[in-house]
Amino acid sequence: MVVAQPLIVAAVLWWISTGAILWLVRRDAAGFGVSLALGGIVAAAAVAGLWQSADDASANGAYVAFGCALAVWGWHEMGFLMGKLTGPRRTPCPDDATGWRRFAVSAQTVIHHEIALALTAVLFVALTWGQPNQTGTLTFLLLFGMRLSTKLNIFLGVPNPPADLLPRGLSYLGSYFRRARFNALFPVSLAASIVVTILLAEAALTSTGGERTGYILMLSLAALGLLEHGFLMLPKSHSRAPESALWAWALGPDTISDVRSSLRKQGPSALGDDKLNASLNDRSTRPVSQKDWVPAFAGMSGDWETAESGSGRTPTNHVVLNEADR
Repeated sequence: MVVAQPLIVAAVLWWISTGAILWLVRRDAAGFGVSLALGGIVAAAAVAGLWQSADDASANGAYVAFGCALAVWGWHEMGFLMGKLTGPRRTPCPDDATGWRRFAVSAQTVIHHEIALALTAVLFVALTWGQPNQTGTLTFLLLFGMRLSTKLNIFLGVPNPPADLLPRGLSYLGSYFRRARFNALFPVSLAASIVVTILLAEAALTSTGGERTGYILMLSLAALGLLEHGFLMLPKSHSRAPESALWAWALGPDTISDVRSSLRKQGPSALGDDKLNASLNDRSTRPVSQKDWVPAFAGMSGDWETAESGSGRTPTNHVVLNEADR
């Protein structure tokens, strides 16, 4: 029971808090300001709670610090997913962006949020420096590390990028995702996640009291992060992705259709091609010749896939509308 309780508490808090945020960011944008303001009050109280609990080495102190870290992290995620704290670039990825240029324009879409997270991490370290209860600070750093790993892998290419989790206002971010069978960073990320999980398990086994509780709470998060990385590598599917199924109650019945609808409203400039609206509205398929471009956005895969007709291939910065997406 000593081990099971913090494991379950961390998993339930992760599931409920993530779902609550995903639900909120899909409400009327007119209420985003109020939601962020109320969330900011909670986040400020959480920072104070983290500072107050830093010298509390009990199990209760670990729970308080863990909850405070999640509250502040959740507020940051609300700001990002509501489009209030993202980056200076808020348009789809240019068709001709490759290599370092693609990395640069991708970074511009999220850099303000990443800086805010980094500064918050520094604040947490400063507030708890030299104190016995490091659960809150280490939890925030763990979440930050998992987030960076996930983002880099999505950028480099995975079979199943979590496009369904994007709210309509951030649909343009899907154009920076890449769908690929594999990328060289993923085994490194997977190995690092496994090592962190093992180290936290070992620390939990060799510690006592509140310190042990804190390590078990973080162990649960690390295991969930490992699971999320596994979701990224699942084969491409036109049905709802596992991460979407986990929060189906928050996402609604058809998130992909919502994104497509948003792209239609943005018009041809949404993906930088004059044929986009015609392709989306017509919803028809046609033979693909060697030099034929079919710029239909096929369900927020985030990747510009290739299409083949005999030996011909379309350029790799476009996708083809297939029968399963009609």
